[in-house]
Amino acid sequence: MRVLVAMSGGVDSSVAAALMVGAGHDVVGATLKLWGGPSDSGCCSVADVDDARRVAQQLGIAHHVFNMAEDFDRTVVAPYVLAHAEGRTPNPCIECNRHIKFDALLARAGRLGFDVLATGHHARVQPGVGGGPHRLLRGADPDKDQSYVLSMLGQRALGRVCLPVGEMTKATVRTRAGELGLRTADKPDSQDVCFILGDAGRAGFLSERMDLHPGRVLDAAGDEVGRVDAVELVTVGQRRGMGHSTDGKRRFALSVDVRSATVVVGTADEVLVDEVRLAPGSAAWVDRPLGDGEPVIAQVSAHGRPLPATYRSAAGAASVHFAEPQRPIAPGQTVALYEPADPESVLGSGIAA
Repeated sequence: MRVLVAMSGGVDSSVAAALMVGAGHDVVGATLKLWGGPSDSGCCSVADVDDARRVAQQLGIAHHVFNMAEDFDRTVVAPYVLAHAEGRTPNPCIECNRHIKFDALLARAGRLGFDVLATGHHARVQPGVGGGPHRLLRGADPDKDQSYVLSMLGQRALGRVCLPVGEMTKATVRTRAGELGLRTADKPDSQDVCFILGDAGRAGFLSERMDLHPGRVLDAAGDEVGRVDAVELVTVGQRRGMGHSTDGKRRFALSVDVRSATVVVGTADEVLVDEVRLAPGSAAWVDRPLGDGEPVIAQVSAHGRPLPATYRSAAGAASVHFAEPQRPIAPGQTVALYEPADPESVLGSGIAA
């Protein structure tokens, strides 16, 4: 089988490539050039390309660099900036998986004659049995599980994707890399967003691409209780910088309105919500669309707590109703849905409206 391995220069994709070679497949490594600006996150840098190339040399496989910077800017970076301008909080890593790794790269792999695209994600694909649907499962290491960021994958992609390290813990991956003498065995994991510098942060990145506006902080009664330097940088649910109420309780951002430059806040009890609406057209299903009233387990962040819930869909509007009130979910964030009877199994996802 011909396998194209997406090699980021990290230990997980290095071991994924090694496992494919060890299984006797015809393997080629590919590293994506996505971000042309400075990066200190541990991915998308010249050093990462060099690490991937050298690991490929160690494994005796060919290695290529695919320039997808234009696609990345169009489908990930530009929407990231626009979302903040509209008061939403996007997840660019999920959008990179959606549009780049498992769309553009997967399509290129097919055009180049590869049977499978392999990556170093910590999740599992269970092939369909007897013509049945493929399943997307949580990774074996609960601390490194990445099924949340892959929850948009459907049957077409899952039929051509291999996740070799999904059955391994991170410790086992590093041990295996050390046994093979791979140069990435002790390399730290990448952190945060590849195009956001640690010292400049979101504010530094966005201020170079859009105007940031100071805003008023209002309580539920409409009284001004504070100010923020940039309303575009406030996330629904945020508590940092929101101050305290008159009784000393910490306040949280309940809503953000960029047009009026206002943030509405409340105490922990006041901001709790029973549901999250999903943006129209944002639902993506592993197999079949869920029906109105079906029970689910919702996860609203990469390593968030699984939340019992019910999926609702009527008249073209979809939402997730929680069994117990939760902190508000920021518009733009992904809500991944899992099977209650088998919480390892991903059903699909949507984006909070």
